Amino acid sequence: MVTLILLGVLAVCVLVQLYFAFFRFLPLTRYQDPVPGTQRPVTVIVAAHNEQDNLFELLPQLLDQDYPEFEVLLVNDRSDDDTEFYTYELERQYPNFRVVTVKKTPDYLNSKKYALALGIRAARYEHLLFTDADCRPCSPNWIAKMQAGYDSGAEVVLGYSPYVQLKGFLNQLIRYETLLTGIQYLSQANAGRAYMGVGRNLSYTKSCFFKNKGFASHIKLTGGDDDLFVRDAASNSKVTIVIDKEAQTASIPKKTFREWVVQKRRHLSVGGRYRAADRRRIGAFIGANILFYILFLILLVLNSHLAILGALAGVRYLAVFPVYLAAARRLDDKISLLLMPVLDLVYFVNYLFLGISVLLYKQFRWK
Repeated sequence: MVTLILLGVLAVCVLVQLYFAFFRFLPLTRYQDPVPGTQRPVTVIVAAHNEQDNLFELLPQLLDQDYPEFEVLLVNDRSDDDTEFYTYELERQYPNFRVVTVKKTPDYLNSKKYALALGIRAARYEHLLFTDADCRPCSPNWIAKMQAGYDSGAEVVLGYSPYVQLKGFLNQLIRYETLLTGIQYLSQANAGRAYMGVGRNLSYTKSCFFKNKGFASHIKLTGGDDDLFVRDAASNSKVTIVIDKEAQTASIPKKTFREWVVQKRRHLSVGGRYRAADRRRIGAFIGANILFYILFLILLVLNSHLAILGALAGVRYLAVFPVYLAAARRLDDKISLLLMPVLDLVYFVNYLFLGISVLLYKQFRWK
């Protein structure tokens, strides 16, 4: 009797995953990006703290963008490396490059949000485009492609930012996690229910920022300058997405598991600030996957109803994974099909332990 109940719950988990795959994620694979039209002046903002080596690579690529009118605004956030000297030379060479320097962050304010807010206030143009120092635009048309999102009347444009492909299982896992996260927030925004974005590739208007009181609702939190701001803006502003490869920025992934876990714990720590409906939806998706693996393992150990167990697992793998793969292809993100079952298992098991650790320890800091 108990095994039948477990099988029933397992079947529900599979149905939940099929629902997300076909009704939430599959439409993203058919999404058509807007064609660049009106070319509005743009301010590209990067907040950086001791990122000299990354800025050596990033800033020339930003300044070399194929776009008629834009400026690159670097917020030098309390850096004590050679960022100041390098950017001084760039200011002399490029009239559309400026630096805002932060010497000290006011007490009880999050330093990154404070730096970004100063950059936004100093921006010359209404349309703002954000990325991080450890990111690289995937093409010289990054600005043009992202700005095409505003032609539909949007005030917020969400982009995608995959991680650079490197050797090793950790890199595969990081990129798989990024894919699943991207599929979720892009699909929701495509359906008119945006709940987050990533600061590595995000655009919104200056008016939208001030209309939503900036980062005021979460100014003291570490994290949330991207997802929680989009949460606030989505309540009264139109949000759209641009996912073309040329509109993406590629990010440099963490090199060790410990660094990645610290990063993910910081991201998960703000999840409790999402709207209740979004928390329930994310919880249903994550919970159905985690519970699937737990119940599958229990029933496998009990050696019970193996034929039904195998059929349920087969339906999940043959129906859900092809949708993930199709989404990866649409985003031009390379994911190993052979490794996908292993990556999926490790990701959701790791997510379970990360969630537990966030509940037990909630103190996180920006650099």
